Amino acid sequence: MAETKPAKKTTQKSSKRNSTSNDGFTAEERAAMRERARELKANASKAEDEQACLEKIAEMPKPDRELAERFHRVVTEAAPVLSPKTWYGMPAYAKDGKIVCFFQSAAKFSARYATFGFSDEAKLDKGAMWPTSFALTELTAADEAKIASLVKKAVK
Repeated sequence: MAETKPAKKTTQKSSKRNSTSNDGFTAEERAAMRERARELKANASKAEDEQACLEKIAEMPKPDRELAERFHRVVTEAAPVLSPKTWYGMPAYAKDGKIVCFFQSAAKFSARYATFGFSDEAKLDKGAMWPTSFALTELTAADEAKIASLVKKAVK
C-alpha cells in the first residue's frame, strides 16, 4: 500500500498588503483617499461659499457695496479663521460652519442704514446686556478698528 503524506498546513501571515482589495489598495490607503476627497470637496465648498459672498456684495447698490467691500476686508483680515459665505442672501462669516457675523444691505429691506451684526455664536457677552448689531452709514478708520476688535473678540 502506498504511503500517504499528511496534508501540509499553510498559514497565512497577516500583513497590510494581504488585506488589499481587487483594486490593489489596502483599507488604510482607501481610507486616506476618501479623506483626501472630503478635503478637496470641503475646499471647493469654501471657495464656492466665498465666491457667493463676493457676488452678493457685487450685486448691492453702490453705497451698500462700498460699505460691504470694506467690511469684508476688515473681517477677513481681523479673523482669518472665519469663512465668508451667504446667510439669508447676505454676506456672512462663519466659524466651524456656524455664522458669527454678517452684513445686511440697507437696500435689501429698504432701510435707512446697513447693518453689521453678530449671531449668538459670537463671544461678545458682557454683563446681562450687550449690543448684537450696529447701524452703518459710513466707515471711518476708527469704525474699521472697532469692527476688527469686535470680530477678534467674537471668535475667541
